[in-house]
Amino acid sequence: MTDTISDQLEPNLKHIKQTLGNSGDIRFRDFQIDGIGNTFLKAAIIYVEGYSNSQVMLQALLADAYEPQDLSDPESLLYHYKVSVISEGDVREVTHFEELFDGLLSGSSILLIEGCAYGLSVGTKQVKARTVEEPNVQSVVRGPREGFTEVLSWNTAMLRRKINSRHLWIEFFKIGTVTQTEVALVYLNNLVSDDLVNEVRSRINQIDIDAVLESNYLEEFLQDQRYTPFPTIYNTERPDVVAAGLMEARIGVMVDGTPFTLLAPALFTQFFQSSEDYYQRSDFATLIRLLRFVCLVIATLTPSLYIALSTFHQEMIPTTLLYNLSGQREGVPFPALIEALIMEITFEILREASVRMPKTIGQAISIVGTLVVGQAAVEAGLVTAGMVIVVSITAIANFVIPAFNMGITARIIRFCLMLVGGTFGLFGIFMGIILLVIHMCSLSSLGVPYMSPFAPFHMSDQKDTLVRFPLMSMITRPKSLKPRNLVRQKRSSTQQEE
Repeated sequence: MTDTISDQLEPNLKHIKQTLGNSGDIRFRDFQIDGIGNTFLKAAIIYVEGYSNSQVMLQALLADAYEPQDLSDPESLLYHYKVSVISEGDVREVTHFEELFDGLLSGSSILLIEGCAYGLSVGTKQVKARTVEEPNVQSVVRGPREGFTEVLSWNTAMLRRKINSRHLWIEFFKIGTVTQTEVALVYLNNLVSDDLVNEVRSRINQIDIDAVLESNYLEEFLQDQRYTPFPTIYNTERPDVVAAGLMEARIGVMVDGTPFTLLAPALFTQFFQSSEDYYQRSDFATLIRLLRFVCLVIATLTPSLYIALSTFHQEMIPTTLLYNLSGQREGVPFPALIEALIMEITFEILREASVRMPKTIGQAISIVGTLVVGQAAVEAGLVTAGMVIVVSITAIANFVIPAFNMGITARIIRFCLMLVGGTFGLFGIFMGIILLVIHMCSLSSLGVPYMSPFAPFHMSDQKDTLVRFPLMSMITRPKSLKPRNLVRQKRSSTQQEE
């Protein structure tokens, strides 16, 4: 059978059933349309059970079908249904089976009539999903409590409510040869660079994959560098974070079926910023932000420094502390590197187990497991008490980083620095840091240098990096993003006098 819909109803229905393998969830509602005299026409409605809410359309069509119709022209009758009977908003004509299957498997209901070589695709999609809730991963003390859901149309609506502007443009794509996942590209056309939009659109169009089940499927295709531990695309489940990113001339990529939205370009400093920074006073936000950078240093360097000092550079440790550490190590059979690896790997196992366990017992197991394992390991002479303290401080500092994927990066770097610190001492740690900084400076996110505004340096962008200046002082948008409109707000008369 050709790809074009036939004017014969039975062959069309047979082809649909064969193509879909007579799937039980594909429903066919046959009915007859009464004409003048004893004439009648056969018609059918096809929909997916549980995915299409075709009840209203069925009632309207069946009620009108029993009214005497002029059956001399089936196409005129189908047009009558389209403009006068069907009340749903999205009604399209389909002439090919490819269009028919796309609409049917997307939740639409299909109306076919005997003698008409095309059908109607009616938007009756019914989505059953969880309601709008507070985000679990990126929670805040002060700020909006709503988070994205798995329904793309709800997410775009929440974003529209945040940004009530005609300049908010949304482009839709179908990605995945099998899943046909709907993807939305969102941006403010009066702010974002045209080159940036064209680059993201080009990369999305070049994606040829069979399935897109989560936004990370697109993230790996959109990022500039593949082999790096640092995330170069930001993800969030908060509408206010996406709205703030769009106002800075960034681009958002939303994927149907996941609450996490991608933001690009993403800079290194962005992963240490929280939406709560802008809902608190600037002095308090600056203190917390500096604390996050300090915790990054603690989470990456503390174990390796402890290993290097206790193994190669004991003269740098205060004498009293050195005596205590030496006394603790008398009964430990392993060198400091092996000792640290045992504790770090054990903690990683406990952390992963607490995530996979049922929520009712996961937290209790993680707390009890950490306390029992740490105390038992010290009493058994496997590790020293000092090493337990170092690993505990490191783990706690890792959780201070707002972005979860940057926390994973800190864990990877920590293990690498532990190996070079246990092998080459402080020299190995310093060389590792130098190579790490060189690697970070070589990264980019959609062509924007990853270490901006530090390298290249932009003085005006320093108002929202390590520190957070008051909102009235942040006059311009980040220069590194090359926005079309650099000015964020006008200077007040008080600022001009100052």
